Amino acid sequence: MGAREPAHDYGIFRTAFVDGRHPQVDHGKRFSVIDCGDWVNVIALTAAQEVVLVRQFRAGTGQVCLEIPGGMVDAGEAPEAAAARELFEETGYRAPTWRQLGKVAPNPAIFGNRLHVFLAEGAVSAGAPEPEGSEVIDVELQPLSVTWRLIREGAIDHALVVAAFAHLAALQAP
Repeated sequence: MGAREPAHDYGIFRTAFVDGRHPQVDHGKRFSVIDCGDWVNVIALTAAQEVVLVRQFRAGTGQVCLEIPGGMVDAGEAPEAAAARELFEETGYRAPTWRQLGKVAPNPAIFGNRLHVFLAEGAVSAGAPEPEGSEVIDVELQPLSVTWRLIREGAIDHALVVAAFAHLAALQAP
């Protein structure tokens, strides 16, 4: 891949152009890419095996979406720290036991970042949520079995949330 040629800076991400060449193809192509920091999302389970879910408005779809807590990893911040921070900021929950389930490339055709998926076990309410200025977040608990049904029925359709639950399912796979 060639050097990135910056296009626009949008604050939370930047667009760029990069000249690339597939190793098996003789000609190159100019690609548009989005440079963005890494992201985290958290499957937080209470002792009663309830999932801590959030409902929040998403401008891309213009809808309130049901999903799990998550967000951006700040510069210099470890993904584990970002996961704990996002869980508390969005829900007011904390958890004593954490495990990274995996990481995925959100869309490698245009993004170079990674989403880090965490499982937080023993989650308990530890205070009032501290959402960012424009966030309006409703917190709800659903049994894990109901959450699987919500995914199958499409009530939870955020691709990165579904990917997180795929990692959770993989824990039980042979």
